[in-house]
Amino acid sequence: MKRCHLSVVVFFLSTYLASAAVQNPAPPVKEMNFLELVAQGGLMMYPMALMSIITVILILIFLLTIRRNAIISDRFMNHVETLVRKRDYLGLIALSHRRNECMARITEKTLAFVSANPTASFDSVKEVAQVEGSHQANLMVSRISYLADIGSIAPMVGLLGTVFGMIEAFLGISSGQVAGVREMGLADGVSKALIATAGGLAISIPAFAFYSIFRGRVQKLTSELEAGATHFIALLQLQMDRQVVQPIQSPQAYVNSVLGPREDYAMPSPSPHAGDRPDLHGI
Repeated sequence: MKRCHLSVVVFFLSTYLASAAVQNPAPPVKEMNFLELVAQGGLMMYPMALMSIITVILILIFLLTIRRNAIISDRFMNHVETLVRKRDYLGLIALSHRRNECMARITEKTLAFVSANPTASFDSVKEVAQVEGSHQANLMVSRISYLADIGSIAPMVGLLGTVFGMIEAFLGISSGQVAGVREMGLADGVSKALIATAGGLAISIPAFAFYSIFRGRVQKLTSELEAGATHFIALLQLQMDRQVVQPIQSPQAYVNSVLGPREDYAMPSPSPHAGDRPDLHGI
């Protein structure tokens, strides 16, 4: 009997709750797309959007420029070896000026110094090549460091947006503008803070990941650039050492080379019987 009364009570209670739910339906959950979600992040989402665009552009540029053919190509090195052996330095300077490679910049600077200073020592020529090689390597390293900078700044900007969201939430609660349960007023500000934090991390993680990839690639290409520059300097030194040095000529050979091999200009040699000359007996 008690079980029967309990069943009746449960039935009427469930019927009442169902009718109340029909009369006061819960508000539907509004679905937001990605742009609307980002817009909820607050003011700091605008600089983070700019940083994300810059990050994508830098990644695309580095994918095209930080590669072997853009640093040192086999085709250019073959031209370098051929023209250096021919001592066609001006032709190699013109070729290097047309090529957009780091090795071409080293070759152009070195040969321009050799052409402008033909009496310079090889140590000076080698120093010019080494300085230009270091300059080209530092340029590659400095370019990819922009990704590391963005990866470090983006989380800080997101953290600033987080602080702004929390300040806005607590100001709303403290001013009494939040209706209902006071703690529930934190939801809007906390959601804005979390969106800003997520935006900063979403920029920072890919930036650091691609920076690590490009850093390893730069280290590898720098080693190949050093090897190519060393090969170029060795070829240049070999050709400079092979330059013909004119030997010191005797007076007779010098006169013959200037005036021609004529007997009229030949220098007389002393006679072995000069003491038997009759015109010298009276001296």
